[in-house]
Parts: sequence; C-alpha cells; structure tokens
Amino acid sequence: MDQSKDIEVEITFLTPEEGGRRTPAFSGYRPQFYYDGIDCDAQHTYIGTEQVLPVQTVRAYLAFFAPHLHASRIHPGLEFLIREGSRTVARGRVLQILELEQSAERARSRSK
Repeated sequence: MDQSKDIEVEITFLTPEEGGRRTPAFSGYRPQFYYDGIDCDAQHTYIGTEQVLPVQTVRAYLAFFAPHLHASRIHPGLEFLIREGSRTVARGRVLQILELEQSAERARSRSK
C-alpha cells in the first residue's frame, strides 16, 4: 500500500468499558474509517508516538486504500468513527486534507 498522508486527523480512543480496545493501537493499524454510512479501510500513522492506549487522544495521518472514493467527500471538521468490524473503538475529526487528491489521481490512473 501507498504510504501517503491523505488526511490529518485527531482520534480519541474509547475505554474498554465504552466498547473500545483493551490493548494499544500501533502505527500501521488498519481499522475502518466510518463516515456518512461508509466503512473504508485506512492505515494509521501516529504523530509523535508509535502506540496509543485506550482513552488517549492522538493526531494521525491516514492513508486510504481507495482514496478516489473519498476525495470529494472528506473535508476539515468532518467527524468520523474508527471501527473494528461493527464495533466502534474510537471517534475523531478531520483536521486537514493533505495528499488525498494526489492519492486519488494515482488510484484513478492505475485503474485505467
């Protein structure tokens, strides 16, 4: 997978009592990014740390597996969920769009 930095986000992991993870998440974590009724895979790269414990808030770069599906839909301020299957493990919001358009264009050109 491309190691692009499509978007920068802030994520707060839920406690285990809220249904969140019981173990840390590490950079390279690939859960579902859920917004507007859509689950999509995105790889996390945490900023300033390699792991995040339950209940912690972290800034991260996300790289989408299918960026061309999200380029015109994601915007700063968008709130989203992080899910493992149907279980919500974190909540977040988009801080800024970084390389999403470029990643989407590369994905479109590969599919031609």
